[in-house]
Amino acid sequence: MTRVLLIGGSGRLGTAIRQQWSDCEIAAPPHQELDLADARAVRDALDAVRPDVFVNAAAFHDVDRCEDEPQEAFAINAAAVGEAARSARDRGIVFATVSTDYVFDGAAHEPYGESSPPHPISFYGASKLAGEYLVESLHMEAYVVRTCGLYGAASSRRRSSLIERVLQTSSGEPPLRVVEDVVASPTFAGDVAAALRRLIGTKSFGLYHAVNTGPVSWYDFACEAARQGGVEIAIQPIPAAQWKQRAARPRFSALRNAKLDALGIAMPSWQAGIAAYLRSL
Repeated sequence: MTRVLLIGGSGRLGTAIRQQWSDCEIAAPPHQELDLADARAVRDALDAVRPDVFVNAAAFHDVDRCEDEPQEAFAINAAAVGEAARSARDRGIVFATVSTDYVFDGAAHEPYGESSPPHPISFYGASKLAGEYLVESLHMEAYVVRTCGLYGAASSRRRSSLIERVLQTSSGEPPLRVVEDVVASPTFAGDVAAALRRLIGTKSFGLYHAVNTGPVSWYDFACEAARQGGVEIAIQPIPAAQWKQRAARPRFSALRNAKLDALGIAMPSWQAGIAAYLRSL
């Protein structure tokens, strides 16, 4: 049985990992017991648990707050990730961490592959890319997995995802306003957890994309979520310019799972991701 130390176990991906990786012995201390930014606590946890795999599913992922607190963003998303990876390497432990589509600027017109040049346009994206580079610089047994628009169940309180807002809106409420000119790869956390488990078994270390396939606008995604969920609500398409946010977002950040595909690890479509999420409720 594979022994796993998991940071961020109460988030969407962490929750899916705890639910799905039944062949693993998982230690997932809560944030108050194990903070990614506390390097000494991370080292102590690695020595106590002695895992085969160390998975980091934690991040400072409030994109707008990162604009106001860039030092904190880089401390958590870059420096802490690099230090955690170094601690794993020094103990001969495989390391896996999660990154984001926000490392790209959105100027593309087709999904980004792993070899596409990154160019972040926000402090959040820049800090996550810096974390990737720090892990890469260690030349260790590690997986860096970029995903996009993650949704799913979480055991901690956090901002609702778009699909949650769709399902929680009633027919008598004002229309749900959703941007129609931002294209991404919204992804069910359960599908990423399943792919990551298979990926770890390959020992093919490196950078990967893991998203539900098929670029889709957030508006079309919301409409399909409502259709599959049997929710009859009004959804109003709006341009991104009307959605006032402090941090710049890429207008096109769909990803392509080129390296997973090469390993024979297929990710479901974004429509199948919605269906799987609804079944999980």
